[in-house]
Amino acid sequence: MHHWLYLAAAILFEVAGTTSMKLAQGFTRPLPSLLIFVFYALAFVALTLTLKKMDISVAYSVWSGAGTALIAAIGFFWFQEPLTPVRLACIALIVIGIVGLNADAMSR
Repeated sequence: MHHWLYLAAAILFEVAGTTSMKLAQGFTRPLPSLLIFVFYALAFVALTLTLKKMDISVAYSVWSGAGTALIAAIGFFWFQEPLTPVRLACIALIVIGIVGLNADAMSR
């Protein structure tokens, strides 16, 4: 069960790293620029620990898909990026794919 906690941490660190990219404004702001590397390093450590007990196809799809959905939400709510019906539909398809992969992995 620890692998799910590691995966959740990997997702949160990846989202923090990606948000730091936006806040770094092209590496012109020192602290967010540094945090990009810190958060991504922590994300990869946590993802590597996840892979000790979880299939890479499931772990990576959940990691990238959940990260994508969270970043889209942050973009909309924090950075006032547009949330169009097409974007919502595409995010929904990502989530559906994650659920499908996870359901298949659990059935084995």
